[in-house]
Amino acid sequence: MPRPHVLVIVQNLPVPLDRRVWLECRALTESGYEVSVICPRGEGDPAYEVLEGVHLHKYRPAPAAGGVFGYLLEFSLSWLRTAWLSRKVWRRRPFEVLQACNPPDTYWLLARFWQRRGVRFVFDHHDLNPEVFRSRFGEPATPAARAQLAGLHWLERMTFRTADHVISTNTSYQRIAVERGGVPIGRTSVVRSGPDTTVMRPGRPESALRRGRRHLVVWLGIMGPQDGVDVVLDIARRTVFEHGREDVQFAVLGFGDCLEELRRRCTALGLDDYLDLPGRVGPAQIAEYFSTASAGLSPDPRNPLNDVSTMNKTMEYLAFGVPVVAYRLTENAISAGDCAVYTEPGDAAGFTAELVALLDDPDRRADLAKRGRLRAERDLDWAPQAHTYVSVYDRLLRRSHANEGN
Repeated sequence: MPRPHVLVIVQNLPVPLDRRVWLECRALTESGYEVSVICPRGEGDPAYEVLEGVHLHKYRPAPAAGGVFGYLLEFSLSWLRTAWLSRKVWRRRPFEVLQACNPPDTYWLLARFWQRRGVRFVFDHHDLNPEVFRSRFGEPATPAARAQLAGLHWLERMTFRTADHVISTNTSYQRIAVERGGVPIGRTSVVRSGPDTTVMRPGRPESALRRGRRHLVVWLGIMGPQDGVDVVLDIARRTVFEHGREDVQFAVLGFGDCLEELRRRCTALGLDDYLDLPGRVGPAQIAEYFSTASAGLSPDPRNPLNDVSTMNKTMEYLAFGVPVVAYRLTENAISAGDCAVYTEPGDAAGFTAELVALLDDPDRRADLAKRGRLRAERDLDWAPQAHTYVSVYDRLLRRSHANEGN
């Protein structure tokens, strides 16, 4: 019997840079599925390649968006290029399931086209687009803003209605799928973006990353206006200039809309000697930074999105045995448990004070590192999440693992 074929669509990041999607692809291939992916092309990526058995089809990304019409152009071009590639994948070999990962919530229409050919649709719910809008722009105060928010809610509802199954990244997202989206609880599953602790583990420190200083403090993430990365610069400023800690080097890792503005602000604050902004980094570089770090920062502001979202960086800090300092957000606290130092959201001065105190307490850092790594292995690891994820496909296709590999 031929292996069942799954097509995965993701627009937000290239694969395998999107760690969650790559882990999902590998979980499926290891369970006897054939997997194809459609995603934007990263710098230097080929249009097509087979990587670890996964067929990667990549399109040229749309121009960077600006304003409502810019976003519409970006989403329209990406949608059309994805639709064209989905037909190309189908001609190579028909697929039984299409999985779409948001943002954006626009691929339900493509899913309906393929559902007419018997394809099942799985929605991998990565983001809450109405909450992204409210977190970035505030509560809508004009008719145009209210119309945009209403449009996002409509797209979300249509995605939920179209899906044969919804995979949520945490129980907060699952509750939204059920209560706001009207999805029966039996057609939802929670698959957390847990770290693969067999790969994400402490390694040899790279002392050069400290720039001759005693401590390295890290932040990792996508740099959007709602992500609070500007707070990291404020914490670095307070650490260096208010607490007089010239023995601390900061590394802010990642990319996004705010990167260039952050670089300009870093210079304006006089932090260029104390803070590195290398941009996009790969798994090997991340491992080097995390294996060297004395602390990891999760100062995500409390807003409608962040409070109910799982912060991947927090779990990755734990996997690498990096002591965590974090704002106490609902899902962030669920991820880290008692293995982090918490402060109240918005209290940058208190956050900085806790960070400095932690840097000066090696015994506490060692205890948090040990317990955090253990929590990552026992409670957060990707392996049990992978089992839940694959079982969604097994149920949809009424597949028994007795057929695996045939």
